[in-house]
Amino acid sequence: MQIAKFDRIRLAHLPTPLEPMDNLRRALGGGPRLFIKRDDCTGLATGGNKTRKLEFLMAEAQSRGADVVITQGAVQSNHVRQTAAAACRLGLACHGLLERRVPTENSDYEATGNVFLDRMLGAVYEFRSSGLNMEAESAALADRLHAEGRNPYVIPGGGSNPVGALGYVNCAFELTAQTTDMGLKLDWLVQATGSTGTQAGLLAGLAGLSSDIRVMGISVRQPRDRQVEAVHRLAEATAELVGTRGSVPVEAVEVDDKYVGPGYGQPTTETVEAIQLFARTEGILLDPVYSGKGAAGLIGLIQQGFFSEDETVVFLHTGGSAALFAYEDFFLTP
Repeated sequence: MQIAKFDRIRLAHLPTPLEPMDNLRRALGGGPRLFIKRDDCTGLATGGNKTRKLEFLMAEAQSRGADVVITQGAVQSNHVRQTAAAACRLGLACHGLLERRVPTENSDYEATGNVFLDRMLGAVYEFRSSGLNMEAESAALADRLHAEGRNPYVIPGGGSNPVGALGYVNCAFELTAQTTDMGLKLDWLVQATGSTGTQAGLLAGLAGLSSDIRVMGISVRQPRDRQVEAVHRLAEATAELVGTRGSVPVEAVEVDDKYVGPGYGQPTTETVEAIQLFARTEGILLDPVYSGKGAAGLIGLIQQGFFSEDETVVFLHTGGSAALFAYEDFFLTP
């Protein structure tokens, strides 16, 4: 299993740090040894997990002679922001379709946070109503741009296809090397799981390494059964791409859906508390859509005694703190 055979453009600051979270562990009254994998530090317009995926996706776009990339996500999409930044680096245009997926009465929601950064990065963006088939919307935009003489390359939401997931196959290699160098035996990796590419790539990479590290995905949107099915489907496709077909059994896909709350992009009380706890114990800023819910899941599992005290758990920080500015009302204190 070799990543070097795939086209790749170096965009990320790698390896990202692997740091202890001793203050958080003490604040929680003990529990497993805690570390954090800082994929919020990948660079590229405040960083985040999509940068790893874009190294492979943008390389494919260039190999196909694209002059514009198209992608889609929710209004406060971290992925659209990072894609716009990658396009700037490579001299390509970027068109983003932003789905009004999150119900909100905040008049600034569509202008601040990631949307502000999209605009600063020169991306052309259009809003779409909630519930549309966003893949079909992207395809229609690609047809329109092609008719205008452009050569578009379409990136799926979250960069989550087998090519994008290669970024997290590579992360599995990186994390394994780091823990070996640090003399750590890693038992669990906990992360927010949404569009599936991050968890699927990690599972494919760890399977290819015959690693016994287990990955727990904290769902930010879908019920467990649907998320497991989606992650497994992409993990298997990614494993086939790297030459280890059939290496990811469905039993390896672990998902906890108890922290979704009322829906995607809608923080729960546990989300807000987790974000504040990480900030005030470790000086680390999470986001209210993905990493905040992932952290709430991590804390909940620790409090439930899910992990033993002799285990080592890594939390994957997927970035996105720019979105905090669109959710300020959740953090105002009386």
